[in-house]
Amino acid sequence: MKRRVLLICIGVGFLGLIAAALGFGAESKRIKESEINFIDPGKCTYPRAPAFALGLTAFLVLIVAHAIINASAGCICCNKLSGAWVTFCAVFSWLMSALASILLLAGSLLNDRHTVDERYSVDFCYEVLRPWIFAKGAVLGLISVTFGVLYYLHISSTEDMNQMGTPNNTDNHGNIAMTQPQVPAQMTQQPVFVPEDTYNRRQFV
Repeated sequence: MKRRVLLICIGVGFLGLIAAALGFGAESKRIKESEINFIDPGKCTYPRAPAFALGLTAFLVLIVAHAIINASAGCICCNKLSGAWVTFCAVFSWLMSALASILLLAGSLLNDRHTVDERYSVDFCYEVLRPWIFAKGAVLGLISVTFGVLYYLHISSTEDMNQMGTPNNTDNHGNIAMTQPQVPAQMTQQPVFVPEDTYNRRQFV
């Protein structure tokens, strides 16, 4: 595995864990029933709980994690290396990310300072106390990051395999380089100069 791929996977996984931790932290810091201020029947005000900042930060961290994955792996619609499994990982990651973002944002807005006026329903003031909204967002966000990393790993491994299978005997323009066979030069014997008197002497002998 290339160092760049490893660093991206570690960084994105770390961001996913941070987003999940912030989501669970926001779940524990939600508005409590004792903090609701009832003005009139059906009218109540809520303070800004720490869950507002925690949930909003978890949402932003999750967005950054998926932005890194998409920038590194590329768009699934334009990627020719994508198969059925890769497409499933990408689409499932986006779907889980969208659901997690909705839950985290909704929980953050509910835990912000606001006033509710419902004259015909006193129980409406307790809707903000609905549990597990941040916890669900944290779990779905972690699942989305996991499948996003799987998508990026598969794309990277497929690109490496294609590069390894490409022949190296190509020129700078991508054309196959044609080489001429090298034939060793034949060794020819150089003529030897013989003096005339020596030649005549050999003829008489």
